[in-house]
Amino acid sequence: MTDLLQLSTDVIDGRLGAEEAGPMNRINFQLSEIADGVAMVEAFSHCVLFESEAGLVAFDTSSPQGGARVVEAIRGWRKTPFHSLVYTHGHLDHVGGSGAFMADADTSRQPRPQVIGHENVPARFDRYQFTDGYNQVINQRQFGQFSRRGYNTTDGNSFLPGNTARPDVTYREQLDLQIGGLDIHLHHAKGETDDHTWAWLPARKAICAGDFFIWCFPNAGNPQKVQRFPVEWAAAMRQMADQGAELFLPAHGLPIAGARRIRQVLTDVAECLEFLVRETVSRMNEGARLDEIIHEVVIDKATLEKPYLRPIYDEPEFVVRNIWRMYGGWYDGNPAHLKPAPDSQLAAELANLAGGPGVLADRALALVERDPRLACHLIEFAVQAAPDDKDLHTKRAEIYQQRRTLESSLMAKGIFGAAANESKAQLEPPEA
Repeated sequence: MTDLLQLSTDVIDGRLGAEEAGPMNRINFQLSEIADGVAMVEAFSHCVLFESEAGLVAFDTSSPQGGARVVEAIRGWRKTPFHSLVYTHGHLDHVGGSGAFMADADTSRQPRPQVIGHENVPARFDRYQFTDGYNQVINQRQFGQFSRRGYNTTDGNSFLPGNTARPDVTYREQLDLQIGGLDIHLHHAKGETDDHTWAWLPARKAICAGDFFIWCFPNAGNPQKVQRFPVEWAAAMRQMADQGAELFLPAHGLPIAGARRIRQVLTDVAECLEFLVRETVSRMNEGARLDEIIHEVVIDKATLEKPYLRPIYDEPEFVVRNIWRMYGGWYDGNPAHLKPAPDSQLAAELANLAGGPGVLADRALALVERDPRLACHLIEFAVQAAPDDKDLHTKRAEIYQQRRTLESSLMAKGIFGAAANESKAQLEPPEA
């Protein structure tokens, strides 16, 4: 069994490189006892457990497909009933496994655990049901590669499974709990979501952080999801850093030990977000367009090489766009984009001026290594001008597949990979 605290210590202190250490976010459904009566099951989203005299307190339940495996791992450690499930937030990979916890209680003829979360969690569940189809589409685009490796994030029927347990207890700003002699202080803060909770357990000098810290660049810009909150996120990181925690338990990635080490990583994340907000808003105040800002506001490369700030899931450019959206709305400053022509009409006109869609596609192929951003614009114009041309789709698939390999973040890889697959699908013969 891997010593998770030693592994994170070696990585943060520089004795072990991130590549040598392997993935920080591991999906192995193995339980590790972090301290006496404290355990973590590594899954798509981890489940963090605390023993109390009244039963087990679990922070998060993993995904719909992972919940049963998480419960199985826990039962190999303790047979104690679950007293409470605490949702750090309402994302599917944190709440979707709750049905397995309820089934475990039913099977063992124990009372069902109470479910605790922020008051915005039920509203999130309602929104998921309202936008079920859209969420399934973007979930497949973003996490399809995990599904192909056997780590599904949905139950295949609906985005939010029908057996997902809604909170029995909600709170607004702070909730102080005492469960079987265990004091737990829940704090609400906006960050990746508007329903996020982080918890302080003073007797353990421990923080359960949910997705405020995920062992890579903070997910504050996701291009396919609703608003993120980088200002409030940074403030929450600084508040956590001031607790003097000696054990830090995120919902993704390795647990961290040591007050100095914990304060360092939290402060580094806060400073990155504060820099992006400060630099973006200052340019907005000067009248700059979004196009100018996303190419000017850049975080130092050395910062992004830190093992817990690598842009392998989200990335700074997407966060800049989210900051603009929060403070500037959807108009990007280009008057032609206010009420634009249909993409297909613009593409046809440009193709005509260039000498045909094939000319645009060939130019895109010539540019893809030197200027992949421009290449993608040109191939999109070409295919939009002649959407049934298989030769153009062949070139589009090649360009986006190559673009995917150039990207570091899962979000960019997912979107560009999906574009390549769209064109590949156009090349397949129709079913008889």
